[in-house]
Amino acid sequence: VQLQASGGGLVQVGESLRVSCTDPSPTFSNYAWGWWRGSPGKERKFVAAINRGGEKTSYTDSVKGRFTISRDDSKNTVTLQMVSLKPEDTAVYYCAATWRWPNYASVRFSAYEYWGQGTLVTVSS
Repeated sequence: VQLQASGGGLVQVGESLRVSCTDPSPTFSNYAWGWWRGSPGKERKFVAAINRGGEKTSYTDSVKGRFTISRDDSKNTVTLQMVSLKPEDTAVYYCAATWRWPNYASVRFSAYEYWGQGTLVTVSS
């Protein structure tokens, strides 16, 4: 499993941004996926998750109604669409995958076995 996150950048308050995570392995569709955010060296906080089939999703309260997680198994990609961005959304965004809990959109850090390198999102006021 090799997770590659991309799509971060600098945006203004209220703008939108989409971050994506790809994994070239043939087992991509077997995993549940999550997005976490934080600063390097600091605790990562849960943002959103989606289960293997895509019918279950979870979000932290602060992003509900603004962020949408989705997956495209034909492209081995999981995406986090972010709208109405706020300065407090500024962080490094990490994608994560789990094969042990594929039927859950898990909010637990310990549920995820694989992590991407992160992509920086900066929201400027």
